[in-house]
Amino acid sequence: MKRVLITGGAGFIAHHVILYLIKNTDWQILSLDRLDYSGNLNRLDYVISGFDKDEKSRVKIIFHDLKAQFNPWIEKEIGDVDIILHLAAGSHVDRSIEYPMEFVLDNVVGTANVLEYARKINDNKTLERFIYFSTDEIFGPAPNGINYRENDRYNSTNPYSATKAGGEELAVAYQNTYNLPIYITHTMNVFGERQHPEKFIPMSIKKIRDGNIVSVHSDKSKTVPGSRHYIHAKDVSEAILFLLNKEINHDVDYGGAKCPKFNIVGSEEIDNLELAKIIAKSQGKELNYEMVDFHTSRPGHDLRYSLSGEKMRKLGWQPSIKLSERIKQVVDWSIKNQKWIEI
Repeated sequence: MKRVLITGGAGFIAHHVILYLIKNTDWQILSLDRLDYSGNLNRLDYVISGFDKDEKSRVKIIFHDLKAQFNPWIEKEIGDVDIILHLAAGSHVDRSIEYPMEFVLDNVVGTANVLEYARKINDNKTLERFIYFSTDEIFGPAPNGINYRENDRYNSTNPYSATKAGGEELAVAYQNTYNLPIYITHTMNVFGERQHPEKFIPMSIKKIRDGNIVSVHSDKSKTVPGSRHYIHAKDVSEAILFLLNKEINHDVDYGGAKCPKFNIVGSEEIDNLELAKIIAKSQGKELNYEMVDFHTSRPGHDLRYSLSGEKMRKLGWQPSIKLSERIKQVVDWSIKNQKWIEI
């Protein structure tokens, strides 16, 4: 039985990964979290409460703030692990603009402490894989027709994306220097059940339910809405297990970069106005909306992000369920479980 350490286990994406791995493997899961703004133990409790006795026995919750090094007590609590999935991160763009140093500590220093722990336990070369979860935002805004590939240049436009890029480069350095078995993934606009109510999809579900106006970010003309490749957290979890189970022959590029990177991308691009219309239709409600130019008035917000999913498709993975179906699933679940869309 493999033992997997998941940092930020009470976070939105991570708790979906835990649910997926428990249901699709016999692995033991160690969830490490400090339970702050992003972490919500109620998420884990909700998921774990649906497990049978055997499944519950395979989840262990450990409290630790990654700004601090792993002390001997924490190391003993974790024990030996085969895989590390590093998802813990500060991820709120507005908050990163207001408090950039918090994000440097969480996303750069925190990543360094996890990498140091991985280096320590890998002295006997037993660590199978370390996956660092990065973001599409490190590449910056994508002009129309451009879908960034895994090794394209970075252009961080806010402290959140800059610190995620910093953590990513640390991970690359630890593979180059210490030969850690690192993969890096870039995901974009992950959604799903039990997402924080401030995010666009749960916020829109609530506003449409209540007949309120949905603000749709647009260009300065207020005619072109922002667009993304939205992807459900279940699909991200499936992609992670796919990468962990698949033998991948990675070609070192012309510059000698040997750390494999993978874009985990939704199957279709959709603008936020069309997305809001799908949410309204799923509820049988009328959409009341306004186009707002938030991007021009406040630096650090980008109109379009886009990644290429070609590499993962060639490896044999892409989302199997249409985006519209996934959105309807989340809308239906949220209406039945309304406490999760209330702040």
